[in-house]
Amino acid sequence: MKKWSTKMLVEAGIMIALALVLDRIKVYEAPQGGSVTAGSMVPIFIFALRWGLGPGIISGVIFGLMQLLLGGWFFTPVQAILEYPIAFGSLGIAGIFSKKVYNDKKNPLMGIVPGLFLGIGLRFLCHFVAGIVFFSEYAGDQHPWLYSLIYQASYLVPEFIISTIVLYLIWRPISKVNK
Repeated sequence: MKKWSTKMLVEAGIMIALALVLDRIKVYEAPQGGSVTAGSMVPIFIFALRWGLGPGIISGVIFGLMQLLLGGWFFTPVQAILEYPIAFGSLGIAGIFSKKVYNDKKNPLMGIVPGLFLGIGLRFLCHFVAGIVFFSEYAGDQHPWLYSLIYQASYLVPEFIISTIVLYLIWRPISKVNK
């Protein structure tokens, strides 16, 4: 794991704070939690793609814990851990593609899109499992797996699209900033 420099720590703090602010700008809010935001995951992805896997996961975990502390709701400690630090920590998995994004100057999207897909996909998996285990009573006549799949996709697919578009538009200037 990389040694945390002062620059990295400051950038992590700024990105987590920015993610928390963007998370408060809701485009759509699902009835039992989850929402489409103004690209709240983008700062975590930027940090993970700039600094790599370990720092990316840690910043995602802190983002998740901060969301929990600032108004997240939960029914059990296990559900809280799964849906906040683990789910948001998984966004940092995008850091696996850090070198690919920086080495492919012509088409950085070849690293950005798989990174976003993997990070949001793992976050989706955490919420999907939580939906089946902890929220199946909301499924009504629908199978809990199908209910959770549709429910989580209703906000995470738009989040993926928004994050991809925003990162596509801002990546070139951001990539020129030295680490």
